[in-house]
Amino acid sequence: MSKWRVGEVAKRAGVNVSTLHFYEQQGLIQSVRNASNHRYYHSDVLRRVGIIKAAQRLGIALDEIKSVFDELPNSRTPSTRDWQKISKQWRAQLAQRIQALQQLKDELDGCIGCGCLSLKKCKLRNPDDHLALEGPGARRLNLAIESSNRRK
Repeated sequence: MSKWRVGEVAKRAGVNVSTLHFYEQQGLIQSVRNASNHRYYHSDVLRRVGIIKAAQRLGIALDEIKSVFDELPNSRTPSTRDWQKISKQWRAQLAQRIQALQQLKDELDGCIGCGCLSLKKCKLRNPDDHLALEGPGARRLNLAIESSNRRK
């Protein structure tokens, strides 16, 4: 397996060198060091970076990506079969988020009605005055997204 310098990987993957360093720091990719302590990557790191970038574009958090990578035997490069399994899992998460966003979109028109984003009446910021149950003070939550996270 060939080794690539960090600049070569960055150019080929379409990311900055600092991004590769960050991904490595987060445990998403691995490098090897030579005697001069220069970083080199095996060419298979390009697939991992590709998956990371695709997942980020879908709004998947880096810790979720790492969790998926950690499940692979011996931290190997994801195969086509692995990608099918990963994408099926992420597809379900995306469907939940799309549903939550659709609900937010549908309720957005109600904001024009209340105008002030009243904490008691606003369907967008405080549906059914749920915030009152959590105690006094300003409580600004994105309930639709949070509720989709609870369903996981």
